[in-house]
Amino acid sequence: MTLLFTALASSLLLAQGAMAAVSASEADTLKTTLTPLGAERAGNADGSIPAWNGGMTQADPAYKDGGKRGDPFATEKPLFTITAQNAGKYADKLSQGTLAMLKKYPDSYHLDVYPTHRTAAAPQPVYDATYKNATGATLVDGAAGPMPENGQGGIPFPIPKSGAEAIWNHLLRWRGASWHADFTQYLTTADGKHVLTNDSKADLQMPWYLPDGGKKDGVFWTIRMVNDGPPLRAGEAITGRENINANNAGVWTYLPGQRRVRRLPNACCDTPTPATAGVMSFDELYVFNGRIDGFDWKLVGKKELYIPYNSNKVFTVANPTDLLGDHHLNPADIRWELHRVWVVEATLKAGKRHVMPRSTYYLDEDTWAAVLGERYDAQNQLAKALWTTPVVLPDMPGVVTLTNGFYDLLSGAWFTGDIFAGKNEQYRVVQAYKDSVFTPDALAGEGVR
Repeated sequence: MTLLFTALASSLLLAQGAMAAVSASEADTLKTTLTPLGAERAGNADGSIPAWNGGMTQADPAYKDGGKRGDPFATEKPLFTITAQNAGKYADKLSQGTLAMLKKYPDSYHLDVYPTHRTAAAPQPVYDATYKNATGATLVDGAAGPMPENGQGGIPFPIPKSGAEAIWNHLLRWRGASWHADFTQYLTTADGKHVLTNDSKADLQMPWYLPDGGKKDGVFWTIRMVNDGPPLRAGEAITGRENINANNAGVWTYLPGQRRVRRLPNACCDTPTPATAGVMSFDELYVFNGRIDGFDWKLVGKKELYIPYNSNKVFTVANPTDLLGDHHLNPADIRWELHRVWVVEATLKAGKRHVMPRSTYYLDEDTWAAVLGERYDAQNQLAKALWTTPVVLPDMPGVVTLTNGFYDLLSGAWFTGDIFAGKNEQYRVVQAYKDSVFTPDALAGEGVR
């Protein structure tokens, strides 16, 4: 009996240990050496990355809610420029995708590097919830793979112990609770022709950051998007609901020609998404999106990297096509800074299928947003460079990844989503929507016929 009791007690302790979050003393570092979201407060050794001092939380008095946004660093000049000719000097601080782009387009692609500003911030309730999550949230094996449990309202794993925890931090990153966005999206062909794929209006919400939001049904991110153009796609609409249990996620589309709403049968992974006219796969939106159970996730570590950051020029460019070059975004409109990032590798699990079986993602330590990524095809070729252009929104406050896309390093084609240039209303923080807004019934009721 003693041996049986000892064995049962040991099993219980092991189970509890497997489920345990970080200790209270480790969580307390979120109030001392770490920022409230889990980044290092201190700068780097040579001062090129400054210490975090609370981020940017004071909005420009000239900004009117819902209007065009400005660039708080418009008067700054680049410290230096990285080109194909001098890339070797900076190679240890460049992603493989960035190096590949410099090599592929040596005459046009370059990085203008500016002073680093650690502008990331969040409301105090998000900080409080993140601290609570540190000791309360756990990663459990769910029906659709690893998923957070007992967390809400903040970063679930601010002191991550695994790649799966880190990628959940990205999926549940702070980017506002409710917002509206107007944007265009373009596919650019290998010969430099820009093709408008979407002119859209979208309502978005993260129940994860609403009081008691998502606790009942697990929904953590929702979108309703309606296309005004191009003419061939005018009236199309899509509604999506991401769920902590990915088996319960859902995407519905409305096609005016059919006059009915249809649920997509496989709205994940390498399936093309209608939100980008089928140009990107579901799991390439914002560098990575969607279910994680098809891959093994490895937390490689942290490094200093030049990444797009505080790139509010994407708001101020007059027209969308001004942002688009023949083979990539206009380098003059993209601001690069030196930041620390978490490096996370994803490798396809045995028995799973995906057109891109290996990927690397770079998560900004201050926001947990995946800012850059690389995807390797079945021949282990570097096939795609994924990217976003983080912008600072002091009125929210926060640094969020908006304009995003990919460069196809094999075909030369590329895609840019969520372009706000030229829009009178860009990214408007709003009061919480009713949950009924993000349902297939609402999509059917408002469909354009």
